[in-house]
Amino acid sequence: MSNYKHEFVKFLIDGGVLKFGEFTLKSGRGSPYFLNMGNIASGASLSKLGGFYADCIESNNLPPDVIFGPAYKGIPLAAATASGLYSLYQKDIGFAFDRKETKDHGEGGVFVGSSLSAGTRVVIVDDVVTSGKALGEVLPKLRGVDADIAGFVIAVDRQEVGARPADGADSTCSAVQQIEKDYGIKVYSIVSLSDIIDSGAVPQEHLQAVMSYRERYGAK
Repeated sequence: MSNYKHEFVKFLIDGGVLKFGEFTLKSGRGSPYFLNMGNIASGASLSKLGGFYADCIESNNLPPDVIFGPAYKGIPLAAATASGLYSLYQKDIGFAFDRKETKDHGEGGVFVGSSLSAGTRVVIVDDVVTSGKALGEVLPKLRGVDADIAGFVIAVDRQEVGARPADGADSTCSAVQQIEKDYGIKVYSIVSLSDIIDSGAVPQEHLQAVMSYRERYGAK
């Protein structure tokens, strides 16, 4: 496992972002671990987070012209990632984000930040994905200007199947796999659940519960 992945897992635990215990997820599932990216709420922690996104982009040889953050959670991530690419790799990359509603006065438009046009290579950043809803909302906007989506980078891939609200049954695909299938976009994560387990960071008293959860809900 890459060194930055080990460092990122430690960063998540030390910052109280990744916790182990008994948690009820939005889906109703009982989970032995929980991720709260909202706990990254200081300049220092956001700067470190942006560096990890930059590490992931560089290690996967992604070629962005613009880092794009879907409103609202993706906005600080895009700015921090662009800053990380500059401070760590001396790459001055633009960043942009979308408005929830198109502005009809002033400069107008649906985007804020670096210019987006035909052929602009865009890397989208977000924290985690559960349903792909946010991505589904922003892709038509980006494709409307013929931007080239070079990749989608998230912090953590839970690697678990998603519940289908229509019938209550579980899909055989994880949220990440479903996004790649539905939108034809490659998804990259700084770490996955497997990385977290392999790092040895899961407390021994919670390890069996995490392994059992992965066995029950893990995507095939």
